[in-house]
Amino acid sequence: MDFSLTEEQELTRQTVREFAEKEIAPRTLELDETQQFPRDIMRKLGTMGMLGVLFPPEYGGAGLNYLDYILIIEELARVDGSIGLSVAAHNSLCSNHIFMAGSEEQKRRFLVPLARGEKIGAWSLTEPTAGSDASGTRSTAVRDGRDWVLNGSKTFATHGSVCDVAVVFAVSDKGRGKHGISAFILEAGMAGFRAGKKENKMGCRASDTAEIVMADCHVPDGNRLGEEGRGFIDALRILDGGRIGIGALGVGIAQGAFEKAVAYARGRRQFDRPIADFQAVQWMLADSAVEIHAARLLVQRAAFLKDSGQEVTRAASMAKLYSSETAVRVANRAVQIHGGYGYVKEYPVERAYRDAKICTIGEGTSEIQRLVIARLLLGEPRERAT
Repeated sequence: MDFSLTEEQELTRQTVREFAEKEIAPRTLELDETQQFPRDIMRKLGTMGMLGVLFPPEYGGAGLNYLDYILIIEELARVDGSIGLSVAAHNSLCSNHIFMAGSEEQKRRFLVPLARGEKIGAWSLTEPTAGSDASGTRSTAVRDGRDWVLNGSKTFATHGSVCDVAVVFAVSDKGRGKHGISAFILEAGMAGFRAGKKENKMGCRASDTAEIVMADCHVPDGNRLGEEGRGFIDALRILDGGRIGIGALGVGIAQGAFEKAVAYARGRRQFDRPIADFQAVQWMLADSAVEIHAARLLVQRAAFLKDSGQEVTRAASMAKLYSSETAVRVANRAVQIHGGYGYVKEYPVERAYRDAKICTIGEGTSEIQRLVIARLLLGEPRERAT
């Protein structure tokens, strides 16, 4: 077993780290305070190939694999969870769904500008009454000749108010349950498609989150994504990859908070000694280091399985579950080590503490991950949990 990265992967990691330190770090406090979506940063990441990491060059992508992808998300999240989250959602949800289920024409029309960073993508499964039970979707898609009319609303859509392209799910045959849900590609400016309320979030505040509203939204059948009725099943496949990305997001947030805690413990003096000399602080740092290392290995293993074409559902849920909860624990310890200073916005661990929590909720809560893992261990079908 070889746990080392290739020379090319180390170069990718270093390139993204340098970009994050130079272009993102000086603006993290401002972006968090204003909740401003950083289009300029996203455009720069697009020119670097970071918004089309997983896709072949013929579709505008960088032609990299999942292991490269998680290195990129981790390095971005190490500096700013918001940017890491936006890049993850853009790559592994919206764009990846079009890549995996779209027709050749849809890939040329929608995926190419998404992968180049010329357009921003959203992917919206969650509804006000259908969160963990995504099969309970109530938005409807009704045939109108060769087209469809969509009605309903989505909530907690990353990039919901800033997207140029959105993949949404609606019931096209209510008599077939989860097998009657179809996916559709909506475009900015399409009649009946608009953003709703933008959420004022606890963390990852520069990553736009908003409602998506469809009111008699006429959608050409050419914008139906994948086979009719397979939207929910395809969503499960997309979520497997997305959960690996959220695992990397958690590792990155944890790593950033941990590094700040180590530096602070070395520099902060109490009782005429650096607080790093005290066993209580040392044990918190040791626990954090072990958990981050374990989380990173889980995420890398899931990425390896994904790249190898192997079954990845259980590995993705394990990686997402452990990494997200590790991020919360490590950020909590980092704030504790900082003491009162950890509670003020001048110190990045305060933001990391808030940013980390979304990892335990988005793309399937920790409770859902435990259900997925348990049911697979017990031999039950994947479709029973999202």
